[in-house]
Amino acid sequence: MTRIVAGTAGGRVLQVPGRGTRPTSDRVREALFSRLEHLDVLDGARVLDLYAGSGALGLEAASRGAASVVLVESARAAADVCRRNVAAVGLPGVRVAAERVLVHLGRVSEPVDLALVDPPYELGETDLAAVLEALAPRLDPQGVVVVERSTRSPEPTWPPGLVRADERRYGETVLWFADAAPADTGPTTAPTTGATTAPTTGPTTGPTTGPTTGP
Repeated sequence: MTRIVAGTAGGRVLQVPGRGTRPTSDRVREALFSRLEHLDVLDGARVLDLYAGSGALGLEAASRGAASVVLVESARAAADVCRRNVAAVGLPGVRVAAERVLVHLGRVSEPVDLALVDPPYELGETDLAAVLEALAPRLDPQGVVVVERSTRSPEPTWPPGLVRADERRYGETVLWFADAAPADTGPTTAPTTGATTAPTTGPTTGPTTGPTTGP
């Protein structure tokens, strides 16, 4: 059984898809959201829950103060479960996008404050890297990304625009945290290191030595 851990909807029981998804355990969700609250990224946040499954992560964010949450799930059965959970919990600002993650990222128009990326463990590293690359330009400058993976998986390949910030392990699960990279302001102009232009060392042109034109 999966339930919302805390917040305005704390304790509400959520439905879970019958198969094809891997719900994040209550223990890991509690640890994850305690960390996010410590980072002060939840209150009023614009959140993407990618590979939403039951929608538990996104609904937890909404319960703890996120202003808007999009649950992105392409599997029809799981998207239907998301819709039922959204209706049952009744939190404002939550909607379901029943489409592939990369398709949805191509539609995002507002900056994202928090992206929760919980793909199936069998998703390949190349496919995950493509998702992170598409996600990075959609982040707010103070945005945070959390990727949930198996401890047997390597660290994600972070694209330009994302910088690894932390790593937390809970049994067979590892959470990777990344921050939006600071905007590239370009290289600072370095001072000239070569010698300054030497003064002309030759004699200046002397005065005209010939007589002036006579009267």
